[in-house]
Amino acid sequence: MVYSKIQLYSCLTYIVSKFLKLFSVDGRDLDYIANWFEKVLTLMTGDLYREAGVDLDKANEIVRRIRPLVRTTYRGGVITDIGGFGGLYSLNLQDVKNPVLVSSTDGVGTKLKIAFMAQKHDTVGIDLVAMSVNDILAQGAKPLFFLDYLAMGRIDLDLVEQLVAGIAAGCKRAGCSLIGGETAEMPDFYKENEYDMAGFAVGLVDNSQIIDGSTIRVGHRIIGLASSGLHSNGYSLVRRIMFDTLGLKPDSFVPELNRTVAEELLEPTSIYVEPVLSLLRKYHVHGMAHITGGGLYDNVERILPRACKALIREESWSVHPVFDFIRKKGNISSQEMNHVFNNGIGFVVVVEPSEAEDIVAFLGAVLQGVHIIGDIVPRGPDAEAVEIISR
Repeated sequence: MVYSKIQLYSCLTYIVSKFLKLFSVDGRDLDYIANWFEKVLTLMTGDLYREAGVDLDKANEIVRRIRPLVRTTYRGGVITDIGGFGGLYSLNLQDVKNPVLVSSTDGVGTKLKIAFMAQKHDTVGIDLVAMSVNDILAQGAKPLFFLDYLAMGRIDLDLVEQLVAGIAAGCKRAGCSLIGGETAEMPDFYKENEYDMAGFAVGLVDNSQIIDGSTIRVGHRIIGLASSGLHSNGYSLVRRIMFDTLGLKPDSFVPELNRTVAEELLEPTSIYVEPVLSLLRKYHVHGMAHITGGGLYDNVERILPRACKALIREESWSVHPVFDFIRKKGNISSQEMNHVFNNGIGFVVVVEPSEAEDIVAFLGAVLQGVHIIGDIVPRGPDAEAVEIISR
C-alpha cells in the first residue's frame, strides 16, 4: 500500500508521542529526538503543499514556458520581464500635453463553457483582451499594456500555454504589451478541466482628446462596425438554445452557419483598435460605443446627451447568420435580440454628417461591414434614448 506524505506525517507524530510517554529520556536524548523529528518534517513539508493540491514547481515552469509568448507583445515602454512583483511601463509623453490614463477590466463570461466542451482554449484569450481594449478605445484611448488573471483547480501547463498564446495574440492585434499576470492554482474551487479568467487594460489619451459623447448633437450620423459574430455576450441564452433546446453538440455541423457549433461560438471577438485610432487621427468623432452586454439599446445610450436620441435602422446592415439562427430557433423578439446581443454591430461611432460617407469609405478599406446605421434626432422628455426600427 502507498501512503501519502500527510498520512506518514500523522503516523510519525503518533509514534514519537507514544515513545516519549513510554520511555524515560534525559534532556540530551530529548534534544536529539526533537532535532531528528524537525529534520524529517522539514524534508517532508516540501511535498505537503503539493499533496494539498498546489504545485509550486509547476508555477515556476509556467513562467519559463510563457515568457517567449509574452515577449512577442512587447513594445516601447516595457521595462521589466515577467516574473517580478509588478510590471513596469515607462510612458512616452512627448506628444501628450495633458495625459490621462484610461483603464478597464472584464472577463469572457460563459463563453468559456464552450471552450471547456470543445476542449479548445487558444482563442478565448483574444476575447479577454478585446473586451477591455475596445472599452478604453471607446473613450479615445490607445491601449498601452494588459495584465491577465487565470484561475483553475489544478495547473495544466499545456492549457495555460494555450490561454496565454491567445492573450498574446489579442495584445498584438490591439498594439499593447502583456506585462504581467497571475495564474492561481485553487484546489477544490473549480471543477476538473475548468477555469476562469479576467483581464485588465490600461491606455493613454490626452485630456483634450477624450471622447465621452458630450459633443454629440442632433443631426450627427451613426456608423456601425460589423461584429465577427456573438463576440462574448449572451452565451447563457445561446447555450440554452443550442444545447438544451436543439440538442446540438460542439462538433455538430449547422448547415445554416456552414460550420460546427464550436467553430461559430468560439469565433473571437473583433478588436477595433487599429482602424479606429487611425480614424481618430484624421476625422472628428463625437462619440463611440463598444456594443457588449445590453446590445445597441444600453451601450449607445451611455454616450448620449439628455436631449439626443439615437434612431437606428436595422435594415441598414447585414446581420450575421448566427443571429438569424438564434432568433428563429429560440423564438426571440427583435427587441430582445438587440438588447441581449450585438446583433451584427460590434462598435459604433458618431460623426459629423458631412464626413459620414468619407468615414465609411476610410474604414471600409480595412474592415468588412461598415455602414451608416442611423442618426441623432431630438429626444422628448419621456422618450427612450435609443429607438431601433426593425426589419
